[in-house]
Amino acid sequence: MARIRTIRDPLWGNVRVDEDAAEILDAPQFQRLRRVKQLGFAHLVYPGGVHNRFLHALGVYHLVSRAISRLERDGHLEALDAGDMDELPVVRLGALLHDVGHYAFSHAVEELGPSTIPGDHEEIAARFMAADPIRRVLDRHGPDAAARIGALIRGKSGHPLQGLISGSLDLDKIDYLRRDSLFCGVPYGAVDVDRLLPALTVAREGAGHRLELAVREKGLSALETLLFSKYQMFRNVYWHHAVRAATLTFVRLVQTALDSGLLASEDLAGPSDEELLSLIGRRIEKSSAGPGYDAGSAVGRAAKLLGALVDRRLPKRLVELTGDQLPDALSSWPSRRPDLVAALERRMALEWGLSEGAVMLDYPSYPGMLELNLLLVRNDGEVRRLTALGERGLIDIPRLGRSLHHSARVLRIFSFEPSAPRDPEPVLALIEADEEEVGARLDSGDPLLT
Repeated sequence: MARIRTIRDPLWGNVRVDEDAAEILDAPQFQRLRRVKQLGFAHLVYPGGVHNRFLHALGVYHLVSRAISRLERDGHLEALDAGDMDELPVVRLGALLHDVGHYAFSHAVEELGPSTIPGDHEEIAARFMAADPIRRVLDRHGPDAAARIGALIRGKSGHPLQGLISGSLDLDKIDYLRRDSLFCGVPYGAVDVDRLLPALTVAREGAGHRLELAVREKGLSALETLLFSKYQMFRNVYWHHAVRAATLTFVRLVQTALDSGLLASEDLAGPSDEELLSLIGRRIEKSSAGPGYDAGSAVGRAAKLLGALVDRRLPKRLVELTGDQLPDALSSWPSRRPDLVAALERRMALEWGLSEGAVMLDYPSYPGMLELNLLLVRNDGEVRRLTALGERGLIDIPRLGRSLHHSARVLRIFSFEPSAPRDPEPVLALIEADEEEVGARLDSGDPLLT
């Protein structure tokens, strides 16, 4: 008989872990998640937010196990074929391993961009799953089990329960909203789990379509709580101005360390939070510049940024434009052109009389934050798809999601040097312009902010 381990989770209570999952929990690659904060730098604003990816992964495993058990108990899995039923243990392990490849400080490293880092956290997860002892456990489920789990994590699996791991209703979201709310001490993560899980089923969009995860109409109100909770957490926690200031400082620190040769891209894959900061600190101390490095050099800038993070000396806001002050549609270049953003930051510093590198522009974007692509089973048995482009929900959930995303975003300009708040209008005019116009205005040398 398989050995079951029980672990006490502060959010969900007793979590029962089967033998394969218990072995993965004990693997060094998974134990590393104890040293990776779930919320990056949010603890600098909400001191209780120091929980880790280990706890979160355990919680997602618990919720997926609960959901599968409930679906099976209610007879919804009878539509699955034998192969899909045999794959259920792999789906559970996919829930446990979905974040095993996370970089230090959660998603902050990924803000450097795909050309700078070794891969997104799903790609790094594949590396960890290919190494023992995790590989040895996964091989019990077939030689390609790691690849099948990778497909689940990336949302590319054809399994009917793919949506539990990655999708509009994946249980990752429910766990992190509830958990982050609990540890930060805020009331925003109230997702009605006990209503939502019993409303799950599997359905087909029509004849010839594959089975996939769906929600019955009685779960719509719980789905709405998920959307509103996510909006509130992004607005008040994840995109809080000081959290963003710290995250930008970290991103600039890592970028400076990479540009100066203190770090190589591969150094980013593996270290935990404090290990990465310690590595940068040791490289600064051992750099060719020595202890007498020029404060204006790349090494000096890295040392200053590291000190700012460690001692919480964060940049302050010079400009802040909230959703109600921004047009519904802005040019997308700030999310796609880091080179143009960097050039604009240099020009802002110059025109405002600040040092080079003192200014940072931030306009966080998560277009899929509140989007839906999910089957809804109506009370009369009709199956409809909730998407931004297809059939809409009873309260036009797709449009609501787009509106909430726009409201949650805030455009900010931070400065490391003391300075008076700046007129936001010239900044807004630049952000509204297309990238060709911004590039031309930067090249012209004419003042941009007066």
